Amino acid sequence: MKDRKSFSIIIFILIITFLSFSFISCKQGYYNLRTYQVPENIEDGLQVDTLDETNIDQDLIERAINDIDRGKYGEVHSLLIYKGGKLVLEEYFTGHKYQWDAPNHYGELVNWRSSMPHVLQSVTKSITSACIGIAIDNGFIGSVRQSIFDYLPDHQDLKTDGRDKITIEHLLTMTSGLKWDEWSASLSSIDNDMIGIWFNGQEDPIRYVLERPLVNEPGTSFKYNGGNMFILGEIIKNASGMYIDEFSGKYLFEPLGTNTFNWYIRYENGEIDTASSLAIKPRDMLKIGVTFLNYGIWNGKQIISEEWIKKSSTPYKNNTDIKIPGEDLGKVGYSYNWWIKEFSNSGREINMYWANGWGGQKIVIFPEIDMVIVFTGGNYNSTVKNLKILEKYILPAIK
Repeated sequence: MKDRKSFSIIIFILIITFLSFSFISCKQGYYNLRTYQVPENIEDGLQVDTLDETNIDQDLIERAINDIDRGKYGEVHSLLIYKGGKLVLEEYFTGHKYQWDAPNHYGELVNWRSSMPHVLQSVTKSITSACIGIAIDNGFIGSVRQSIFDYLPDHQDLKTDGRDKITIEHLLTMTSGLKWDEWSASLSSIDNDMIGIWFNGQEDPIRYVLERPLVNEPGTSFKYNGGNMFILGEIIKNASGMYIDEFSGKYLFEPLGTNTFNWYIRYENGEIDTASSLAIKPRDMLKIGVTFLNYGIWNGKQIISEEWIKKSSTPYKNNTDIKIPGEDLGKVGYSYNWWIKEFSNSGREINMYWANGWGGQKIVIFPEIDMVIVFTGGNYNSTVKNLKILEKYILPAIK
């Protein structure tokens, strides 16, 4: 009897061991472990190199790629790393295209590729901001300290109750003082002002925004307000005679060598959504990041002024200790439609600033370590964990 019991225990252990190895093998086979691939040189203005040549730990980066591929960080659609003047990592993953009226905002399931434009969500705001800077550089706009009504001829009747004190800079820093609620209600709900505009402001989005009461003195209090961006788009149109799609094409994307971009949301009156509607390819997101990393210069040409880059990467007045809903970033700063953070990683102080979009869209710039990171993703109803990926894999991988 004792021998039979011992035999049964041995058989049980062998079965468990077999199943464990089978599970591991199946898991590895199912996930098809990925190995590092050098980015393709497509002669788009981005030079490429290897992780080793850039002194980045390949093993750590491969772990990041495979953990992302397994879905450990939800839906990450792409990860690009630019270091030392070269694109050294470009990886794409499986995920859903964005569709506002679908469950979880998930449209078609696709294998993302470098040739596919991605909706940027609020990264669009940072691009609109850059266009304001370019408009000033080219003399279309005099100064960020001008009243917004200097460039709103069709809305002069709203220059009342203190709104005349709102400047272009107040729009860029989310300190206009206008009443607005974009963070407490879901982006699936009409109670969210960014969604409400579709139902109540189609005929004139600018009026929809400016009719809001002034609840704070302009320049004194941060309130995230996508409506501010519509006004900036209107200012660019009235100052230059071009809608944002034409203006950005001529003064930003053409100099970058980017010919695939789409401002895909237009309202009934023809106005373009300059807060969230831009779609471009991740490589072109990277070009914008590299231009900011190089103080406004792309391939030897000054596209945006160095002063604008400095303003974008330095918190505006009291715009600190802000927490972005749905992100793992902790408290951050804000200026000229870019986010700013200082933190410690592995005993060293790291400064970064970035363009941020709902669902995990990011252009992240690390000036001191000469690096730009691009993320795209689809974590619309779950916490975005891009910072965790940076802290766990990418920053420690830099030797």
